[in-house]
Amino acid sequence: MRTDSSPGNLPAREHLPATDAGTPVLDVVIPVYNEEKDLQPCVLRLHEHLKRTFPYAFRITVADNASTDTTPQVAARLAARLPEVVSCRLEQKGRGRALRTVWSASDAPVLAYMDVDLSTDLNALLPLVAPLISGHSDLAIGSRLARSSRVVRGAKREFISRSYNLILRGSLQARFSDAQCGFKAIRRDVAQVLLPLVEDSGWFFDTEMLVLAERAGLRIHEVPVDWVDDPDSTVHIVRTATDDLKGVWRVGRALAGGSLSLDRLARPFGDDPRDRELTDVPKGLARQLVGFCVVGGLSTLFYLLLYSGFRSFSGSQVANALALLVSAVANTAANRRLTFGVRGRGGAVRHQAQGLVVFGIGLVLTSGSLAALNAATNDPAHSTELAVLIAANLAATVLRFLLFRAWVFPDRRDEPSAPAPSPVVASHQPGGHAVHPAAPHPMPVRHGGAAHQPLPQRPTAPATPASSNPAPASYDSPPYDTNAYDTAPFRAGDAADRTWGDSTMQMQAVRPHDHDPRNAR
Repeated sequence: MRTDSSPGNLPAREHLPATDAGTPVLDVVIPVYNEEKDLQPCVLRLHEHLKRTFPYAFRITVADNASTDTTPQVAARLAARLPEVVSCRLEQKGRGRALRTVWSASDAPVLAYMDVDLSTDLNALLPLVAPLISGHSDLAIGSRLARSSRVVRGAKREFISRSYNLILRGSLQARFSDAQCGFKAIRRDVAQVLLPLVEDSGWFFDTEMLVLAERAGLRIHEVPVDWVDDPDSTVHIVRTATDDLKGVWRVGRALAGGSLSLDRLARPFGDDPRDRELTDVPKGLARQLVGFCVVGGLSTLFYLLLYSGFRSFSGSQVANALALLVSAVANTAANRRLTFGVRGRGGAVRHQAQGLVVFGIGLVLTSGSLAALNAATNDPAHSTELAVLIAANLAATVLRFLLFRAWVFPDRRDEPSAPAPSPVVASHQPGGHAVHPAAPHPMPVRHGGAAHQPLPQRPTAPATPASSNPAPASYDSPPYDTNAYDTAPFRAGDAADRTWGDSTMQMQAVRPHDHDPRNAR
């Protein structure tokens, strides 16, 4: 998904270096709405799991979506009690709005989120974020529909989930298996460029983000998960499904119209440093050739129909010129959009002008063939004219593809160009402060290779003998230093929140789950 003038904003993926200093590696966001009952057990269980199993520094961010109960007070108490927990307050509902706000302001290189019910087994969290830390993938999702997933839920929800994903595959050509599992992660450098393209602020946020990422050629890693549905969940299925279908229609129309600048998400050819030294490497030749052949076949049929219609009231030369002119304009537009992946209206006039030059070459070939036929035979049959035109068009087609690829739609991603300005966001910092836009970015990124600050490793406690199995600390006791972290919450303003429409659901309280052997389900 590129234009002929943009090299893309994303550098090549690289493994984030791990040392003992820096910001948290992982920021797990938990969006909540009126979850005063289950928020504390959820956060405590997630925090204990990360302290026990995650080798890097982490942060847990509770994103309150305009709760009207005591959820903000519960979140504040957790933030004061646990150094790795922070809270933020949004005055408008919407899971997508909460994720966009917190992810845009976070300074962690890996961003994740999970639902407050913890229906997904937490043992899948490290496999979820590992490909993002290593630089292998751009996004990661938990999948309840993978073959090796273990899922406990009713037949109604199973049918709805599978039907929704079939709709995505049929309408938006989505290849990921599970769009709505509340267990996802994304690299921060990808989020900074991808999130401004996502319009939804509710439940469709996940799907839209994944569809755009996949269309842009980003790598999405899927992790099979163990998932237990909560039978008491009161999600409004009909309203959610209606909003999702509206979102599918909106995104499909935007993709078909080429109004999304997905080329800004392009990555360099190859992530191996040796690949960046290669020059003049043909890119996408096989795909372009297939697309060109399909468009060319349809254009030939269109041309023959036009020629037959114009031939009924004009001579062969006039009919050929008119048919070739009309079909050439349609052929250039189709190849521009489908074969060479050029989106938007930029350069469309120039491309059509160059296409008309190519049309002129094709006109010379086909008109010369007709002239030669008329010189050989005074009154050639109509079928003979069509046969000669088909042969001439085959020769013109080969030449047209070469000219389109090398001249009209060249691949200019390797040419030097001014880098696009990176979006400015406010970043969480310990102490509740935000990074001023003029301050140095905590995670510098440059073209041609990512420059990351080192990943902090969390000190691990010495291993205990297998025979000793101390009882877990009580969640009611405060074993943590409450002065090590300022947990002043921040409020998301309209500038960070933007003005998208709200299509949200209430997030009902459910029971948290975990596969920790010390916490049986």
